[in-house]
Amino acid sequence: MSDLFSVADVSAARGPLRKMDIAPGDAETPAQYTLRAGEQRIGLNAHLGASLRLVHTGAIHCVHCGRTTRKSFAQGYCYPCFKSLAQCDTCIVKPETCHYHAGTCREPTWGEQHCFQPHVVYLANSSGLKVGITRKTQLPTRWLDQGAIQALPILEVDNRLQSGLVETLFKQVVGDRTNWRAMLKGDVAPLDLLAERDRLLAALDQELAALRQRVGDQAIGTLAAAPVALHYPVLEFPSKVVSHNFDKSPEVSGRLMGLKGQYLIFDTGVINLRKFGGYEVEVAIE
Repeated sequence: MSDLFSVADVSAARGPLRKMDIAPGDAETPAQYTLRAGEQRIGLNAHLGASLRLVHTGAIHCVHCGRTTRKSFAQGYCYPCFKSLAQCDTCIVKPETCHYHAGTCREPTWGEQHCFQPHVVYLANSSGLKVGITRKTQLPTRWLDQGAIQALPILEVDNRLQSGLVETLFKQVVGDRTNWRAMLKGDVAPLDLLAERDRLLAALDQELAALRQRVGDQAIGTLAAAPVALHYPVLEFPSKVVSHNFDKSPEVSGRLMGLKGQYLIFDTGVINLRKFGGYEVEVAIE
């Protein structure tokens, strides 16, 4: 499948949105962004500074089963999928509440494939210091999705439940949220993540020792990783963040000034494409 920007009539592109694919860059090259609209793939980095228009057709398709739905739940699911899929259960947001052991997992096979594999507890700097967790295979995608400019893996655990238990300890002394407005303004100060790691591990030494006794000494391992720097393709950060919303206005357009996290940054405002998963849009680049 060719990228959309190599096709002559870009105004013909139409399809349900998915979260953007982001490939990591390096010290010299920013992350590479690909917008996904149905079967179309739109390489966005080459179009920084160009006019971009997205028009919501009014249709919403469930990102799991594809059925049409009047309302999207949990960033793209229809209500039946939202209520039945394990990936939409509250334990995904709060893994410390995992109930697989109670025999009540919505989809035990899915849980075994996604939750019972190594997870990483990390520190990141997206709008300031935060703690987070993700499957080991999701690095560095998780950091890029959050718009982090720095990240550092600090612990590796055997499964998602354990990652939630560890994160709960860290949340006593450090936040787990990103201030998306501050992240998009691009004025986040760099941090010494190694020093922050050492400070937090020392502060939680007794709590982590008690948790290791509970789940097993080998289940929670300390990592000796180096901090990772992440760079994004941005021509100009907004001084004031104004948010676009397809539920309030079907058309979002303007000059594409940057890409960070799952946000498109226009000269007219910003939009979080992940929030509108399954929304059918027509896309045009001029």
